[in-house]
Amino acid sequence: MAMLLKKVWESVSTRASSCSTSSIDSLTTPLSHTESSSSLGAFDRLPIDVVLQIVKLVGPKDAARLRVVCKSWRSSVSDNRLWIYFLQNYHDTWDSVFFAETHLRSGFPIQTFSSPTTELSFMRIYGQRVQARGAVIVDGGSGYCKFGWSEYGCPSGRSATFLEFGNIESPMYSRLRHFFVTIYSRMQVKASAHPIVVSLPLCHCDDTESARASRRQLKDTIYAALFDMNVPAVCAINQAILALYAAQRTSGIVVNIGFQVTSVVPILHGKVMRAVGVEVMGVGALKLTGFLREQMQQNNLNFESLYTVRTLKENLCYVAADYEAELYKDTQASFEVPGEGLFTLSKERFKTGEVLFQPRIAGVCAMGLQQAVALCMDHCHAAELAEDDAWFKTIVLSGGTACLPGLAERLEKELQGLLPPSISNGIRVVSPPYGADCAWVGAKLIGNLSTFPGSWCLTKKQFKRKSRFTLAW
Repeated sequence: MAMLLKKVWESVSTRASSCSTSSIDSLTTPLSHTESSSSLGAFDRLPIDVVLQIVKLVGPKDAARLRVVCKSWRSSVSDNRLWIYFLQNYHDTWDSVFFAETHLRSGFPIQTFSSPTTELSFMRIYGQRVQARGAVIVDGGSGYCKFGWSEYGCPSGRSATFLEFGNIESPMYSRLRHFFVTIYSRMQVKASAHPIVVSLPLCHCDDTESARASRRQLKDTIYAALFDMNVPAVCAINQAILALYAAQRTSGIVVNIGFQVTSVVPILHGKVMRAVGVEVMGVGALKLTGFLREQMQQNNLNFESLYTVRTLKENLCYVAADYEAELYKDTQASFEVPGEGLFTLSKERFKTGEVLFQPRIAGVCAMGLQQAVALCMDHCHAAELAEDDAWFKTIVLSGGTACLPGLAERLEKELQGLLPPSISNGIRVVSPPYGADCAWVGAKLIGNLSTFPGSWCLTKKQFKRKSRFTLAW
């Protein structure tokens, strides 16, 4: 075996020095007839599984070079199983790579390959991903912004949006330009060097002409600000859609618990179904933090800032499966906040999360989360947008507050009690798969696609042409 390996490697080295297929670039270059018809005798008779194990040891770059050895080796090296192995050691998990390349690679509208492992060449996908420049990812919400690189597993920076990135009273263009200039400065990168994926906030949720115009204005202003900074390509996508992609779904209902409000967003094949209706309830993360602060003040618990309260909410609070039964339990627990000392909470721990289901206990006149989701599901069922109801029975939670323990289980239980069996059968509520970073990770999946920027992005030239066309009409 050692002699055979030596013979193969000498052949590879000789051929690699005289042909252009000696690097990852060769993954998308066909071989000549002469290269593919040579043979190495006994080595050609090795079982394919043994060949794959050998090629795994040499790594992706040298595996690409092995394609020039002979026809049987070219076939072996092109085996999808080998490149799936290499992709498993890439920036993203294999599950997310597989989902992205089989659902998102063609851009919008979403197209799913019926037999992805046979229709796609993961060798070609690996080569395209390696050659990609990477993208800047910016997820800016009404409360906090997360930014970083598509190659990283999580955001490299987080900041309060308007406190640090501009006066909210200033014109939209100036505010957004200041916002992006600050981010690029913190990331220490030239705007012209990389494409960008930007999340669009969940605002103007109605399907009226006025709401559509407001959404278009926001999107166009983002494009204008970034293209004026010479960004080469811009991909701007709704936050709820990105959170759904992070959960490896293209259809479902996203419950986004934002800074100010909670939005219940139905999405079919990567498109928000505004005609069905986006439900918005006036309870968000800030309301829950404020409610916990009031509870702590009533119990004479002293603290220095709202940050301390938020830290306690994130580390001690949860959602009770049965609120009334929880009132009679001993729920005391403690947590030490750096610089402020040890805090002990009791019933405040589950009362805070209960505000989502019973807003009235916080003095808010609004429907509960379970009612908003049930109403959305009922509208989806009545709309008959697909052959069956399966598309809206997966409910994905998004946002930092959505990470409260017990929230997914409680919401699923409430929905089972509110909805008729014809709608409730098969419901699944998914906790935020990446915590508060779901939208950012969804954007990262797009930024790492083998086909990115491709059809996902708009270039400056396309934007100017689009703007002229709009003005002409």
